[in-house]
Amino acid sequence: MNQRHSQFLYNNRKSKQFQSITMRFLLCLFLFGIFYTKLIANPFGTKQKYLNQIPIKSQHKKPIITIISDNEFTELTDFLVPYGILKRAEISELYALAPESGKVQLFPALSVEVDTSFGVFDKEHPEGADIVIVPALHNSQNPTILNWLKKQNEKGATFIGICDGVWTLAYSGLLDKREATGHWYAKDKLIKTFPNTIWTKNKRYVHDDRMITTSGVTASIPITLALIETLVGKKKASEMAELYGVKSWDPNHNSDMFEFKWNHYLIATKNYLSFWNHETIEIPIYEGMDEVSLALVADAYARTYRSNVSSIAPQTKQIKSKSGISIYADITNPESKRINVRVMIPNSGKSYPLLTETLENIQKRYGETTMEFVTLQMEFPFP
Repeated sequence: MNQRHSQFLYNNRKSKQFQSITMRFLLCLFLFGIFYTKLIANPFGTKQKYLNQIPIKSQHKKPIITIISDNEFTELTDFLVPYGILKRAEISELYALAPESGKVQLFPALSVEVDTSFGVFDKEHPEGADIVIVPALHNSQNPTILNWLKKQNEKGATFIGICDGVWTLAYSGLLDKREATGHWYAKDKLIKTFPNTIWTKNKRYVHDDRMITTSGVTASIPITLALIETLVGKKKASEMAELYGVKSWDPNHNSDMFEFKWNHYLIATKNYLSFWNHETIEIPIYEGMDEVSLALVADAYARTYRSNVSSIAPQTKQIKSKSGISIYADITNPESKRINVRVMIPNSGKSYPLLTETLENIQKRYGETTMEFVTLQMEFPFP
């Protein structure tokens, strides 16, 4: 009996020791998982926030959203995509603004007319905008724009910096000690220039309180849909996504897959220097055309370094797009005998699949490496 009792105690003690070792092992795995997630899988420390947590101030029946521009060069897709989608969603009072009303030159192609200046908007809305969208601007240190952004911040606006629009927000001081992201290519320079900002990768968009920033160019589409969902719900966002052929607008993104390799630099140099092979891509513009499709197609072709993009229209210098913005015609004599390439943009097509189709056409016309070079610039995961 004593021997059996001793054996029982011995087995019980061994069992407890085994359980203790097992628990310690599982605890180590748990802690390692946390360590890996925080420090290895995401060394920049993403806080895993969702866009619907944004504290958007609104003193209006419909939120007042402004999309700003600089009269001297504003990124084409960053500007026209959110404008077109938000205007057609009809969920806000939407303003396209510039320091001075008048012509705004977009890059890498096209130009538009912006009717409202900062000064006029401030007189009409001294309380400020609810949301300010900042595209990539050629001069990200324009003092007029930086001062206006600071004043809007004091009035409680929420900001969305699209692609390199993050530079303008950073220079305004609004991203100090904030989490932010940007175009994959600018990552190292952003970290060096603005060390007080927490730079995050592998997200199409991130937000920290009233500051939202996105990855490159084509992130303008998912962030706009995410904003619509935040303001009025997923049903409306899904309707707009279906309209433009978008399947997902969540923040998941693999920025690590984007990298310029030696062949991309080589093809860019070759395309640029081979000026005798350069082509003009003529895009007919017409009343009521979809500006989102126009922006994506024109932006893609203009980034090949093999082609220049020009809008064409008979007799008139401006046309009104589907969302009511005036687009300038670069060529008003489309019957010219110049040997150019004509690209038609259907008004009934879905914009997102149309971009994929455009990239396929670029691949056929200029080669796979040129197509890859374009997708890297636009930070578009294709194919």
